[in-house]
Amino acid sequence: MNTRQSLNWRAIFSLRSIIYTVIGVLSAVLALKGFMIPNHFLDGGVTGISILIEELFHIHISILLVVFNIPFLIIGYKKIGKTFSIHALLAVLLLALLMAWIDIPAFTSDKVLIAVFGGFFIGLGIGLVIRGGGVIDGLEVIAHYTQKRSGFTTSEIILSINALLFLGAALEFGIETAMYSILVYFTAMKTSDYVVDGFEEYTALSIISSKYEDVKSLIVNDFDKAISIYKGERGYLPGKFHVKSDCDIIMTIVTRLEVHRIKQAILEIDSDAFFYIQSIKEVKGGIVKSVGGHA
Repeated sequence: MNTRQSLNWRAIFSLRSIIYTVIGVLSAVLALKGFMIPNHFLDGGVTGISILIEELFHIHISILLVVFNIPFLIIGYKKIGKTFSIHALLAVLLLALLMAWIDIPAFTSDKVLIAVFGGFFIGLGIGLVIRGGGVIDGLEVIAHYTQKRSGFTTSEIILSINALLFLGAALEFGIETAMYSILVYFTAMKTSDYVVDGFEEYTALSIISSKYEDVKSLIVNDFDKAISIYKGERGYLPGKFHVKSDCDIIMTIVTRLEVHRIKQAILEIDSDAFFYIQSIKEVKGGIVKSVGGHA
């Protein structure tokens, strides 16, 4: 079965998906109408392009959001799947409809507040819609597609497009507004990352300790975490190259909220324990504790 081409209406219209999408779109409307557009602040991607074009040619942003997203949704349809593209299309149409229908007065003219809260609410909206299964900004779709054809990474492509966008903002609105718009983009990016990955994003914690048996018992029995063991050697220190010993290298998956607590408990067993931490985007299979509904 080709899952890319199959259309799952139940996924699109599930209660969870609808709630995420509606709240996400409302958050984006709040950001755009209440903070960004009245003060000529831009975000990155399609949203920022739409705001800039609206200012230059006085075309309503609702039309621009749909028109500029259509090519990305077509690529998403071909490269990701029907379910994603239909869900994204519905989210974009809802955003355009509410942008035309809802009238929100500007909350503030303070540029720092606009940058911080405008970025927060647009990032929250983007992240919630992604969690619901769609997008309201198709730039990352085209970036992923272009990456395969050009050899540039997604980050490089997005950075290049947004650099041109903020240059246009500087020419149209002035350097100061463009600089604040970069702050909007940064705030939005960080907020959407937290919403998509969760505040409890999973982290791989690896421990090398001479008291590895005690550390294994602590993690499994006291913290109720599963572990994986690599057979290795410890030692090879500068000036003591020939001093070495066999050891178990312990790896466990924890949330970022748990890392500090587990590290402190391990240090009470072995103050010389060595740690290294790696952020991971997804965990599947095995025994991983679900936290706060983030799957």
